[in-house]
Amino acid sequence: MFYTGCRISEALRLTPRRVDLSGNVLIFETLKKRKDGIFRAVPVPPDFLDTLNMEHDIKIIQSRPKSPRVDKPLWELSRTTAWRRIKELMVNSGINEGPHLCPKGLRHGYGVEAISKGIPLNMLQKWMGHVKMETTAIYANAVGDEQHDIASRMWT
Repeated sequence: MFYTGCRISEALRLTPRRVDLSGNVLIFETLKKRKDGIFRAVPVPPDFLDTLNMEHDIKIIQSRPKSPRVDKPLWELSRTTAWRRIKELMVNSGINEGPHLCPKGLRHGYGVEAISKGIPLNMLQKWMGHVKMETTAIYANAVGDEQHDIASRMWT
């Protein structure tokens, strides 16, 4: 979720078939559009894909495309259990208490970080699976330190 800004339910539906090791992307089915079969590819760091491959044997599973494992979710957790585990990891990582201390906070942090790094809104919209640009533009409404960091790019 940290590297993709995906929703927790989208992460839980990720299967080996949707991990593109050569393209360095994860392919998520966008679940919020109320229609099946809408996918989006989100770039991720190669090191992250290496780790995912090691933990879940992605290459081995993909080498057997007729295997039922190719369409089996990588994580067999309920949404509630996954939510609790992610929150626990965030607490153990020393993230300060606040509304951002939850899986949705990771999604929001991804959006704000993308904006602060100069990712165009249309690309962020595609990666996050938003239908409307107005939804994505919310992440550009930074405040406090985030606002100052974004503004500082004009001064360098």
